Amino acid sequence: MNRRFLNLTLILLLLAVAIWVDLPSNPGLKIGSFEKSFKTVLGLDLRGGMQVILSVPQGITVTQQNLEDASTILENRSNALGVSEVLFQTAGERIIVGDFPGVTNAENIIDQIKQVGQLEFVDFGTNPLPVGTKVQTDFGLSSSSSATPEATTTGATSQPSSTPEPSATPTVVTTPTGEATTSATTEPGATATPEPTIYHTVLTGADLKSVGVIRGQLNDYQVSLEFTPTGGKKFEDWTTNHLETYLGIVLDKTVISTPIIKNAIKDNKGVIEGNFTAESANALAVNLRYGSLPIPLNIEQIRVIGPTLGQDSLDKSLIAGLIGFIIVMLFMGIYYRLPGSLADLSLIFYAVITFAIFRILPVTLTLPGIAGFLLSTGSALDANILIFERLKEELRNGRTMRQAIDLGWKRAWPSIRDSNIAALITSGILFWFGSTFGASFVKGFAVTLALGVIVSLFTAIIVTRTLLNLVIPSIKDPEKRPGLFGL
Repeated sequence: MNRRFLNLTLILLLLAVAIWVDLPSNPGLKIGSFEKSFKTVLGLDLRGGMQVILSVPQGITVTQQNLEDASTILENRSNALGVSEVLFQTAGERIIVGDFPGVTNAENIIDQIKQVGQLEFVDFGTNPLPVGTKVQTDFGLSSSSSATPEATTTGATSQPSSTPEPSATPTVVTTPTGEATTSATTEPGATATPEPTIYHTVLTGADLKSVGVIRGQLNDYQVSLEFTPTGGKKFEDWTTNHLETYLGIVLDKTVISTPIIKNAIKDNKGVIEGNFTAESANALAVNLRYGSLPIPLNIEQIRVIGPTLGQDSLDKSLIAGLIGFIIVMLFMGIYYRLPGSLADLSLIFYAVITFAIFRILPVTLTLPGIAGFLLSTGSALDANILIFERLKEELRNGRTMRQAIDLGWKRAWPSIRDSNIAALITSGILFWFGSTFGASFVKGFAVTLALGVIVSLFTAIIVTRTLLNLVIPSIKDPEKRPGLFGL
């Protein structure tokens, strides 16, 4: 009996927390520096928003792995910028499609995250170049001419909006010692044409370990860098031997900062200073943190998805779900009487808990996702129906109520276990194939179905059984009242 009341206490406590999470006015959770908001996340088909189609420029060699890597990096960058619920998927051999639910200006976001993001630390010797100057380096030189950057494991981001574009490209060539010289070749009867600029790259974004945004002594925004042990050692050696020279910080072959080396840097750390705003500094840090894109991308098309149809679909889905719940609860109460009524309470508990999980994770709800949630209620009822039918069989065979309850759960468990495992395996397969463009709606269906099946197991095995074990002992001679159990 003590165990039953303990189970009931835990169930009620869990129910109270779930109801609090489900409240529309829930303020979220804040403990110290930890913050968590609880909100219902709606997908593009229900909420409206924008869809962006990105394409790889013609002439650039691309593989399917390049596209998938670029898609993952874009999604990570978007989420880090605070644009949550974004979905990027590959389509065909050269297309990436991004869905931005609730966003009214996706173009600005794409401009920040689609830059290739190749960060280089370049030796400028004693001749600094202005911010915004386009340069050519010896890193990825062969791919630079075809506009295809060399891929690295970590990269950078878009140039800060305050950085001006240069009006001309300098024609300076550095010698191996870092001193600037000019070079040109002249043919008879022709005007001398300067050779392209070539600068030596000391380190790249691949040598970075972590990136963040900090405030400097003048309260300006700076991007802090921490190098890997190998990169830090190279940086220390180079700064030790190149005091009073300029180290250019170059992003996608454009100078964003030109600090002078005053002393050796020995702690594997450094900062990028510039005319950063909070947004541009964070954008730079995001792309450094999540790696450089292996391919350049162009915005091919931006489509606006209106929320009107989505709201209409959502309203109809909620009405259909409510009608379905009422019909199911009536059936269980009429056919199974007392156990059916307790199962109805478990079903309400199931709905409250599942919706709370959707808000906590959060799960992006789409029309297929709502369908998966409604379908998973069948799993909750299937388990109860199997248990109740077994319970009725044991009562017909002359068992006591206590024996019938225990044997009913024990003998129904193999069927419940196998059916739910099959449902979870199916959900996993659907989720896997739902990552393919054009089948993303299956992914939401699979997630909500799987979560619903897991919660339904808990409610059928724990909640319904606990309620029965607490209610049955309060009934005098329950074996003599078969009508209470639908017999």
